[in-house]
Amino acid sequence: MTYKIKGAISLASNTPGVPTGYGVQGLMLVERMKRHGIDVAALSNYGLEGRMETLETKHGKIPHYPRGLTLYSGDVMKLYHEDFLAGRDIANAILTLYDTWVYLDQKNLDDLNIWSWVPIDHLTVPAKVELWCKKENVTPIAMSEFGLKQLQGQGIDAHYIPHAVDTSLYKPTHEIAGQPIRDYYGLKDDDFLVGMVSANKANGQIHRKAFAENILAFSLFKKNHPNAYLYIHSDPSKVYGGFGLINLMHAVGLDKDDVLFPDPHKYRMGYSDEEMAALYTGMDILLHPSYGEGFGVPSIESQACGTPVIASSWTASLELAGPDSYLVEGQPFWDEAQLSWFQIPNVNSITTALERAYERGRQEFPDTLEFAKAYDVEAVWDAYWLPFLKEKLK
Repeated sequence: MTYKIKGAISLASNTPGVPTGYGVQGLMLVERMKRHGIDVAALSNYGLEGRMETLETKHGKIPHYPRGLTLYSGDVMKLYHEDFLAGRDIANAILTLYDTWVYLDQKNLDDLNIWSWVPIDHLTVPAKVELWCKKENVTPIAMSEFGLKQLQGQGIDAHYIPHAVDTSLYKPTHEIAGQPIRDYYGLKDDDFLVGMVSANKANGQIHRKAFAENILAFSLFKKNHPNAYLYIHSDPSKVYGGFGLINLMHAVGLDKDDVLFPDPHKYRMGYSDEEMAALYTGMDILLHPSYGEGFGVPSIESQACGTPVIASSWTASLELAGPDSYLVEGQPFWDEAQLSWFQIPNVNSITTALERAYERGRQEFPDTLEFAKAYDVEAVWDAYWLPFLKEKLK
């Protein structure tokens, strides 16, 4: 029998189910909350605009509120949450799954019970994140052990609940659309495929996903290994405020045949989980160093499909690198906008990790698969979310 919990939760995030990191985590979360009897609403800051609707989940429909007039929809969170409660006297909270600093100036939120599933993607807690997490009506939930330690170091009492992957979907998958995955990539058996799964979204100046450093490192590695190719699962244009990846390729001497991109139409329409699992399975290594990660779901998705990663040795990335993965070194970089430190991956360290992965060659990694199971969505729900919800929704 499924344990039932009485309460009402409004999830303030991307629309559950949209193809973003927050959208994927949000859908897994609201479905399980519904399964355990919690009333749930979705307060969208991306994915729905201009009208209210209902959202279908595996365990019933939930009210789905559109984004507001301010950039991050803080202006409507209280209004929508109160409409959802409709005067009911029931244990309740707004659960934010987004950067928390965006809500700091929304004084209308001060009298609400707010749980913030907060990413800490810098070496130190950004000043505005610290201010938000110290508010009396806010209960911070760190999504990484690193984030938990950083918050505690600032005297903030926080919980820890990691992000998750569905390992019933993300598992070794050797075909896509009825075609062997290596054929789908257009690769020979002895070709070496380096993969990147990172959103090309930035402010046009600083790119947290370290595309420049990673692409430069691959170009240096490629000079010694003509059979190496880079697949970048992202939009190569600047349309989302990111970098022009084709310009980067030319700047480091890579030809158009050296780097593979997804079909642009299919990328915009969205790859299924099963297709993403096949893409990960077809890679020899996932290249995932960055300036900092609040969590870094692709690292776990890749390892759940049997593909180790090259990751940063800081923030959440350090704890998400399994026994067959490689860690790179870096140098601190001051982020003036956040009054906090990032860290830039060292290009030579990335190249060395690529060399080690190449020398090891393609093989099965059972320890990697086992490592990823700890982040399976049902394991995370049972070990972390259920105890938290039982405590908070008494």
